[in-house]
Amino acid sequence: MSAQNLSAPAQNASADSGWPPLAPGTLYLVATPIGNLEDITLRALRTLRECDVVAAEDTRRTGRLLKHFAIVKPLLSCFRFNEAQRCGEIIERLQRGEKVALTTDAGSPGISDPGERVVQAVIAAGLRVEPVPGPCALVAALTASGLPATEFHFIGFLPHKSGPRRRELERLRHTSGTLVFYESPYRIGKLLAELNGVFPACQVVLARELTKKYEEYLRGTPAELLALLRQRSLKGEFVVLLSGEGRPAMEPDMDSDFCGPGD
Repeated sequence: MSAQNLSAPAQNASADSGWPPLAPGTLYLVATPIGNLEDITLRALRTLRECDVVAAEDTRRTGRLLKHFAIVKPLLSCFRFNEAQRCGEIIERLQRGEKVALTTDAGSPGISDPGERVVQAVIAAGLRVEPVPGPCALVAALTASGLPATEFHFIGFLPHKSGPRRRELERLRHTSGTLVFYESPYRIGKLLAELNGVFPACQVVLARELTKKYEEYLRGTPAELLALLRQRSLKGEFVVLLSGEGRPAMEPDMDSDFCGPGD
């Protein structure tokens, strides 16, 4: 289904879909496209149409999304530096019976984006939180990476400063399963160099421009990807996935109180 078909306003969407209307006093966590507008769900569109207000990480960006789908709603900014302050206002709106949709710039609220504080505050206030699932860069990259998804650990963005970044990577040396990071194009070379120092034998997958025209997956060791990076410019936001194979196994703790069979 094309974005053009999705953009037509829907009257009585709840009745047409067979689902009940939105519940008063509920915070809806609405996942939005990470690139391709066609990835928005029908439920997300219905929620945005039926809610009373949209709390958005960037009102300009969410405003463009709403305009594309012919949706007109009041917008309330809720970003990293005012999220704690907005919690009280959102709770007051919910207590009055309003239906509040929470969105971030792209993907699912709370996944390396604002939203976690609001969700915790709303739950603490005894109010309802309901997810409206949809696009998520973490899931998209992991499923297409070819790396095992049976066990994975989402790290998100590493600290910006070299010391804390290195310590975090060292802490992950013995973690089993696939590791998943988010990284910007400005620090991707730095991250690959750090991975080469800590995990030189591991296979890495760089997923960039997910769901967009130039979506791409690059695979190799950290050293191989560093060599590629010197040959060409890599733009866009990255999901970096690190295979569990090639990482040192956890050494047994000889001082532990564990007793084997027969002891």
